[in-house]
Amino acid sequence: MSRGNSNEAKGINLPVIFLAGTTASGKTELALKLAEEFPIDLVSVDSGQVYRGMDIGTAKPPRDVLERAPHALIDIRNVESPYSAADFQKDARLSISQSRSRGRIPLCVGGTLFYFSALLHGLSKLPRADAALRASLEEEAKSIGWDGLYERLRKLTPERSERIEPHDRQRILRALEIYELGGEFGAATERTGGLIDANVPVLKLCLFTSDRAVLHERISRRFERMLEQGFVEEVQGLRAAFPNAQETPAMRSVGYQQAWYYLDGRISRQEFEEDVQTATRRLAKRQLTWLRNDPGWIWFDALNPGAMNAVSRFLASMDC
Repeated sequence: MSRGNSNEAKGINLPVIFLAGTTASGKTELALKLAEEFPIDLVSVDSGQVYRGMDIGTAKPPRDVLERAPHALIDIRNVESPYSAADFQKDARLSISQSRSRGRIPLCVGGTLFYFSALLHGLSKLPRADAALRASLEEEAKSIGWDGLYERLRKLTPERSERIEPHDRQRILRALEIYELGGEFGAATERTGGLIDANVPVLKLCLFTSDRAVLHERISRRFERMLEQGFVEEVQGLRAAFPNAQETPAMRSVGYQQAWYYLDGRISRQEFEEDVQTATRRLAKRQLTWLRNDPGWIWFDALNPGAMNAVSRFLASMDC
């Protein structure tokens, strides 16, 4: 793979690079380093960074970094406007096509692994939303509570429920709705729109942290920095600007729902901080499980002092 700022005449054969990994593993830092060395265009794969104003809690690159190394699909929605996996698939495909047409290499970086899957494999054809059924499920939630509704989902589709947080009301409702309408989940259904269907070559790189204790310490330190940078104040501002946004997909991002509860007075400051770190550790565990079960990733240990240089050398050695 050629270094420098151009790669003439080979655009159509250049791979799309996926750079994924657990939270707090250093993906953004690595992506920025690679963008300096190779003719790379960056595409964000983060379900929180698409929203304007959600900067600190999503670990969005600072404004000066984004000016130096632009990322497609950052700051393209307000928090009250939902952004779906289908939206991401369409927007990412466009960004990738534009990058490759310029003879450059699209590098998709982030931790929203379902987005990576949607981009590579496409999305399943699922039944359309049913307003009457949705209203019935919401009434049931009022009767048995959201914990009860989640428990019903867990019994009906255990595998699906593992990918949904118990407090994620929107996804609980959608999963039950699909089940009730006779839809199927996952690989059993026909998928469309993926890079595989378009015969686009994809190189999958994974940056992980081999020591769980170190990963948890990194998560803790990163959250402390977020608090110092004004994360709670950021959520305060979002609440003031969008007072009805608590149940939106944007507020599903780890930390934002907990901060909203804290600002509502529903949990203490200590509970807020503990809940965010617990949720982040659980997220990292789910990410690692997903990656281990998804074949084709090339793994690099973030705790190896030479990991970033190893990735650079690996890309430089590729014949493309």
